[in-house]
Amino acid sequence: MSLSRRQVTAAAVSSLPLAFAAAQTARAGGRRHPRSLYIAGDSTAAQKYSDAAPETGWGMALPFFLHEDLRVANHAVNGRSSKSFVDEGRLDALLAEIRPGDFLLIQFAHNDEKAEDPARHTEPWTTYQDHLRRYVDGARARGARPVLATPVERRRFDAAGDAVPSHGEYPAAMRALARQEGVALLDVQALSLALWQRLGAEGTKAYFNWTATEQDNTHFNPPGAIAVARTVARELLRGRVLAHRDVRRLDEEIPESWIDWPEPATA
Repeated sequence: MSLSRRQVTAAAVSSLPLAFAAAQTARAGGRRHPRSLYIAGDSTAAQKYSDAAPETGWGMALPFFLHEDLRVANHAVNGRSSKSFVDEGRLDALLAEIRPGDFLLIQFAHNDEKAEDPARHTEPWTTYQDHLRRYVDGARARGARPVLATPVERRRFDAAGDAVPSHGEYPAAMRALARQEGVALLDVQALSLALWQRLGAEGTKAYFNWTATEQDNTHFNPPGAIAVARTVARELLRGRVLAHRDVRRLDEEIPESWIDWPEPATA
């Protein structure tokens, strides 16, 4: 008995893999999930509010370098370490949101280094790596791609005027973990140190939160946040985490006026 054309078509469609059929249905219905890049980190990346201006986290400037279809979900919070971010339930909350095809960019160390604070302190080659693995494993379990970023450098110079690293063994421990786990690595520590060296001790003051009342060698003002965000975006492209279609303005000047400090939330 011969089959009708309609029967043949129905049989062919039913033999398609379920994932492909679901993708076709989603595209046909216009319900494709836009990708998001999540940031788990500390105050150097975090969103700042009007009461902290001009202090600026580099995560605030990252959207300027990414295509509009790639949303930045900045979960970085002041004062957190890889340990305290987990202990406070922040990683669990982030992982409850993240979806297949998303990215999780992980930058910690500034507060992991504080040996006097057991709530935040980790050891580079043991507990620091152990906690970072939780981020990596959590992202992968949900179909998202983890990305490790070594901590951005502080503004620190020696008597000879050379930029001095300030993060001890933490960057090396993260690099080793990235190799062990096959995770993309953005070496922001090395790149920012090289940038501060080129700018010099005086030139870097224009990138950090130096004001009439404050001399902050850890946190950024708008030019510094924009410079670090540009470095992150370039590394995401260079490491093939993102494609050329995902990034923009890598070589363009970004006006400081684009930075926005919202009003802090009221209780």
